[in-house]
Amino acid sequence: MAKPNADVDADASMDEVQKRLMFEDECILVDEQDKVVGHESKYNCHLMEKIESENLLHRAFSVFLFNSKHELLLQQRSATKVTFPLVWTNTCCSHPLYRESELIDENFLGVKNAAQRKLLDELGIPAEDVPIDQFVPLGRMLYKAPSDGKWGEHELDYLLFIVRDVKLLPNPDEVADVKYVSKVQLQELIKKADAGEDGIKLSPWFRLVVDNFLMKWWDHLEKETLAEAADMETIHRLK
Repeated sequence: MAKPNADVDADASMDEVQKRLMFEDECILVDEQDKVVGHESKYNCHLMEKIESENLLHRAFSVFLFNSKHELLLQQRSATKVTFPLVWTNTCCSHPLYRESELIDENFLGVKNAAQRKLLDELGIPAEDVPIDQFVPLGRMLYKAPSDGKWGEHELDYLLFIVRDVKLLPNPDEVADVKYVSKVQLQELIKKADAGEDGIKLSPWFRLVVDNFLMKWWDHLEKETLAEAADMETIHRLK
């Protein structure tokens, strides 16, 4: 069946890089217990019509990279991103793909492999600077968030911390800006976003992590007790 003209126009105006990723990348479909049930294109996984009519839920990850001063690296998503363009968010947010290396459940290796891949793709951080064994999975959350009338997210998101001093070479197709923030600076950024100042917006998944976990986990990071904070058994269902 042909797409309505509005969809054709919207797809035609999509940035070529984002279009390629939308149609070539195959996300991992899971149920609400995080069991793999299939795969689907990134395009279909982010169409709100598909999300609502077929309850498509895909696996995702969110990386929180800190430097040795325990400052958190934030990124502003590029203007060409299909979902949530120009919002500020955590270091790197994406999806493990339906491929052997990113489907490995043991020690969450598939998700870690995907995180390492996307840190290079988005921020130019080579794999050797973010070793797989340095990622610390802290929790999982399930959420749904519309981006606009057409696109949105419905993800089971793995939350990963890593502490490394890295060199950055952001990819402009993915990232508009980056900055490190302290806890105080992040709280100031949140206040600006809440007040609508300077056009600052935060991604919905980042805001969920901030409101439910981040400051407590950041405290553990500074005390070097991060392992005590990890809970990979619970799937937090957040709105």
